[in-house]
Amino acid sequence: MSSALSEMLSDRFRALRHRDFRLFWTGQLVSLMGTWMQTVAQGWLMHRLTDSAFMLGLLGFAQFVPVTVLSLFAGVLADHVEKRKLIIVTQSVAMLQAVLMALVVTLGIVQPWMVLALALLLGAVNAFDLPGRQSFFIEMVGREDLSNAIALNSAAFNMARVLGPAVAGILVGWVGEQACFWVNAVSFVAVIVSLVRIRTRGLPTQSVTIPEAMGALRTGIAHAWGSGPIRKLLVLLGITAGFGFQYMVLLPVYARDVLHVDARAYGLMVSAFGLGSLIAAVGLTRRMDRWALRRTLLLGLIASGIGMGLFAWSRALWLTLAMGLLAGFGLILYLGATNTLVQLTTEDRYRGRVMSFYTFMLVGTAPFGALMCGAIAQRWGAPLATSLCALILLGGAVSVAHRLRVVTAREAAAAAAAPVAADTETADH
Repeated sequence: MSSALSEMLSDRFRALRHRDFRLFWTGQLVSLMGTWMQTVAQGWLMHRLTDSAFMLGLLGFAQFVPVTVLSLFAGVLADHVEKRKLIIVTQSVAMLQAVLMALVVTLGIVQPWMVLALALLLGAVNAFDLPGRQSFFIEMVGREDLSNAIALNSAAFNMARVLGPAVAGILVGWVGEQACFWVNAVSFVAVIVSLVRIRTRGLPTQSVTIPEAMGALRTGIAHAWGSGPIRKLLVLLGITAGFGFQYMVLLPVYARDVLHVDARAYGLMVSAFGLGSLIAAVGLTRRMDRWALRRTLLLGLIASGIGMGLFAWSRALWLTLAMGLLAGFGLILYLGATNTLVQLTTEDRYRGRVMSFYTFMLVGTAPFGALMCGAIAQRWGAPLATSLCALILLGGAVSVAHRLRVVTAREAAAAAAAPVAADTETADH
């Protein structure tokens, strides 16, 4: 029995057998806790300064719009430089951003425009960091353990998302937002040290001119758009992520204006989404074929849509936390399955550019959804804005269910035709 359990655990965490990924994963876990603490403190700070749902939407816009503008070019860069060095640079600049944020709050000179400007800087960093990091996994673990590495990275992200916000809520109520920004700044040391210690140097790199970069960008987009499976996955991601995932923007409104709770309860709300996401990420570490991944994608959209719809109209903290957990569970099931399917379908030479397209659809569409949610919440209330997000997710589930029926019918027809073809061939002989 213990042998079977040991074998199961070894399979579930097989990507951690690779030394470099182990270093990367550990550093990321520490750093991401700080990142989530800053995210919670930043939203609470903006709402405290402005009491405006629209300004929260504008904050989301500022943080995501650089990804919209830069992510595709960042994918070209990721395909032509050593990814480890690229991530060291982006993480170092992110640490500087956290220090600046901590300073303006500690000195008592913070203004809404400063929060927006620093969010814009962080968004620019993420535009280059995300495709570099996503395309670095395969260089550390190989194709065989790629899906497990993606799932474990998601687990680290969501483990931090459970612990970080809960600690942030306590710190904001006890010391103030500046404590979270300082902790985040220090946490970057862990990931930078781990990256320096990694031995993987990745695939061969080469310098590229601007015309060559533009040509490479066009080639990467043509590859992604020319592949039917990748195109369908990315279009759906752009719609659902851009306009269905914007719950985080309005959580300070739910905490302060809808449920009338303090920063600690706000931290618990963020942690509830994170706990659901962590459960989903752990589930995704098991081996799955393409059909299992497709079914997981559908289940994720259904669960997130139902959870977010009920979350929107809850007026009891316990129900809000439970529905946040369900929505977070569904969102990560959907994202993890989508990420793995895209990467398994992509050729290695296009990986950085395709993952930058993935980043563009995941994060680059978010500015418009954030502004939409903020404007609707300002005019008609946060529950209506979040309900619209839930409807978009459920609409995505309907689309996926239809697509799976079409694919199933096509494969059944092909399987039925195969014996007939074989019989005809035998008769001819």
